[in-house]
Amino acid sequence: MAFLTDTTLGIDFGTSNSAMAVRQGDSPARMLRLEGENNTLPTALFFNAEDHRTHYGRDAVEQYLAGTEGRLMRSLKSLLGSSLLQDKTAVHNALVSYQDIISLFLRMLAHQARETLGGMPGRVLLGRPVHFVDGDAARDQQAEDALRQAAQDAGFVNISFQLEPIAAALDYEQRIERESLVLVVDIGGGTSDFTVVRLGPDRRARPDRASDILATTGVHVGGTDFDRRLSLALLMPLLGLGHTGPSGREVPSRVFFDLATWHLIQWLYAPRALRDAQALRPDYAQPALHDRLMAVLHRRLGHRLANTVEQAKIAASVGAADAPMALDWIEPGMGALVTSEGLARHLAGPLHQVVACASECLQQAGLAPLDLQAIYLTGGSSALRPLRQALRAAFPDTPQVEGDLFGGVAAGLAVAAP
Repeated sequence: MAFLTDTTLGIDFGTSNSAMAVRQGDSPARMLRLEGENNTLPTALFFNAEDHRTHYGRDAVEQYLAGTEGRLMRSLKSLLGSSLLQDKTAVHNALVSYQDIISLFLRMLAHQARETLGGMPGRVLLGRPVHFVDGDAARDQQAEDALRQAAQDAGFVNISFQLEPIAAALDYEQRIERESLVLVVDIGGGTSDFTVVRLGPDRRARPDRASDILATTGVHVGGTDFDRRLSLALLMPLLGLGHTGPSGREVPSRVFFDLATWHLIQWLYAPRALRDAQALRPDYAQPALHDRLMAVLHRRLGHRLANTVEQAKIAASVGAADAPMALDWIEPGMGALVTSEGLARHLAGPLHQVVACASECLQQAGLAPLDLQAIYLTGGSSALRPLRQALRAAFPDTPQVEGDLFGGVAAGLAVAAP
C-alpha cells in the first residue's frame, strides 16, 4: 500500500458527525468530501438485514427512517472508555464488538481518504475531547488507546492525538490578523470542550505552541444530552415516564432513560430487555401508555424518536419558533411540541454545566472576561440559541465569532501537525 509521506490527515471522529481534512506539503489544509458534496458525515452505520450491506452517514439514517429491516447505530464515540466497548452484538449473522464497529466506520473513512488522495496519508492526527470520561484518568486513557487501536485496525499509520478545542483554535488562527486571547467553545454531540489560547499571525509558524495554551477544560455534556433532556421532558411521558400506577408508585424509569439515549437504544430490542419492558404492565394504571411503549420497542422505533427530537430541537432553536413533532407513526393523532421558551427551560441544567466549565477555563488561565478578544464557537451544538444566550449572559462584553461548526476541528487537526 502506498503511503504519502508529505500528507497529514486530520480526522474529527465525532459523536454525531465526522469530518476529515488534509494538508499536503506546505499547502493549506482542505476539507475532504465524504458523502456527495458534503464535507461532513453523520457518525452512523446501518446494517441492512435485507441485502446484508453496511450503509454509512446520511444514507444509513435514511435507510432506517425508510423502514428498511436492519439496525442503526449512532453515538458510538460515547462507548469509548465504557465497559460496553468490548461487548459483542449480532451484525450480518456474526458477533462483533462495538470496538470493531468503530473500526469499521474508520475503515470507511480510510477508504474515502485513499480514493481521494491516491494513497494513504503518511500521518494521521485524530481529535479527542479534553475528557472522554470525566474524573477518571485511567478510563480516559483506555478510551484514547481504544480509538488508536480502531484507527490502526482501519489501516491508518503514524497516529497521534490533539485536543479538539486546540485544533479548532488553530483553524481560527488562520483567519485572524492580530494577536488575540480567545476562548474556544467546542460543543459537540457528546462533550463540551474549552481552551483559552493566545493566537496571532506571528505565532502560526512556531513549532512549539504549548506556552500559548493557557488552559483547557471539558465536560461530558453535549448535543445528545440536550436531545435526551427534551425526550425525557416531552416524549417519554407519552410512553409512561412519571405515570403513577395502581400501587401509587411511578412506573420504573430506566427503560425511558435508555430509550432517550442514542447509544443505549439498540439494547432495548434484545429479548431480555423486551421481557423486562413487558413486565412493567402491572405498574400502569393506563394500559394504553404501556401499549405505546411496547409498540415503540417491538417496531424498533427508538432511533426514529431520537431523530424526531433532534430535528425539532434544531428547528426551534434556529427559527426561534415552535417546532411540532408529529408522532402519528406511533399512534394516529399523537404528537408533541418544542417551544422556544421550553427549549431554554428544559436545557437550563446542562447549559449551566457547560457555561460553568467555560468560566472555569477562564479562571484556570488567570483571566477575567474583559481580557478576551473573542469567543470562538465551533461544533454543531454551538449553534443552539439558548447556549449562545447563556454564554452572552456569562460573558456580556465578549464578541462571539462563529467558525466552521462541523469542519473547523478537522481543518485545525490538519494544520496542527508540524
